[in-house]
Amino acid sequence: MNCELISVGTEILLGDILNTNVQYLSKELAALGMNVMHHSTVGDNEKRLVQALHSAFSRCELVILTGGLGPTPDDLTKEVCAGYFGCSLYEDESILRGIEAYFTNKNVRMPDCNKKQALIPEGSIVLENRNGTAPGFIMEKDGKIMVILPGPPGEMKPMFEKSVRAYLKRYTDKVIISHSVRTFGIGESAMSERVEHLLDGSNPTVAPYAKSGEALLRVTAKAENEKEAEKLMSPIISEIKEKLGEYIYGIDTDSIEQATVKLLKEKKLTVAFAESCTGGLCAKRITDVAGASEVFHCGVVSYSNEIKNKVLGVKKEHLDKYGAVSPVVAAEMALGVRSISQADFGAAVTGFAGPYYEGCEDPIGLIYIAVTDGELVWLKKLTTGHSKGTACRDYNRTVSASNVINEIRLLAAAHPEKRSEGADIIEYINSF
Repeated sequence: MNCELISVGTEILLGDILNTNVQYLSKELAALGMNVMHHSTVGDNEKRLVQALHSAFSRCELVILTGGLGPTPDDLTKEVCAGYFGCSLYEDESILRGIEAYFTNKNVRMPDCNKKQALIPEGSIVLENRNGTAPGFIMEKDGKIMVILPGPPGEMKPMFEKSVRAYLKRYTDKVIISHSVRTFGIGESAMSERVEHLLDGSNPTVAPYAKSGEALLRVTAKAENEKEAEKLMSPIISEIKEKLGEYIYGIDTDSIEQATVKLLKEKKLTVAFAESCTGGLCAKRITDVAGASEVFHCGVVSYSNEIKNKVLGVKKEHLDKYGAVSPVVAAEMALGVRSISQADFGAAVTGFAGPYYEGCEDPIGLIYIAVTDGELVWLKKLTTGHSKGTACRDYNRTVSASNVINEIRLLAAAHPEKRSEGADIIEYINSF
């Protein structure tokens, strides 16, 4: 079945809220074997919503709408959809009592305008809302299906999972399953080149995507059931693993930090960070992962040279001679934080995050990373290529933190053997 998603709300068009509903629903529909053909967003305008429905039903049989089910006059989705199918609205006493109970439980008086949410399109299937006041609806007519859901994700998702998913299963005899092969340290084009012969497949399909400092391959198969889909994808994913090797940090893994924390746990290893240009972002991202307390010892944000010297033990003469942004200082920062924390690995990052300004002499986007196990130090130099514009600072900090975390992952993966290969990883002899 072909389907389309319509998001209703002027606040979405104005950028006041981030529309995550389409991402969630697209994944859910794909898993049901349905083809999502189009996404559209319309404001709280009756005429434009009617036009959007006409356009959507010219392309597909199923339209799912989110938003516009509130109690205010500009919430028009239910009224417009009922009119489109030629249905009248009636007040449902049981739903009205449920809305009243919702406010009573909160010890708040129900505004009169909320009675509007108890108006139900005739002939529709009512979807209970256990997390808010707006029920959802399913309407069918002449081979067309409308599913109308509330806009807040905390209401929409439970309603879909409780009622809509089971309803839609009757209209599909296929499933679509996807896996994301996440990589770090290789660009999208280089990654695609290594698996170029796999990109032309029809089932499974392999599609490359790029993110900030990362790249991924999405492998998707359509089959009679999940087991058959997995069987189709298994040899493809195995070949991708063979071609990309240690660039792959996970399959369906949310982030590089999640993969790294998991690996450190498995190997019973710990880490500590000394950060300058990233301002604590490495530590923040690691501790965002549940269970990070098992592997994370401490973080030192050593923005000033004085703290680098007094807390981390970076030699003053090296700061004066080489500058704070140098491989020597990065190495001493890593050794220092490992000594302080007694973690298995010490990791450090120092660089120029930017942005560039008139007269700036710093090489914006130059970053040095060091990771040590106490015996050797592995160094990496980054030149991000981002130096101008308001977004460059965030980009440089994000990419720097990702590279630090990835170096820990690579070192942990090889532990207890020492990593010696790689043009950008060199041995640091502690002879300063």
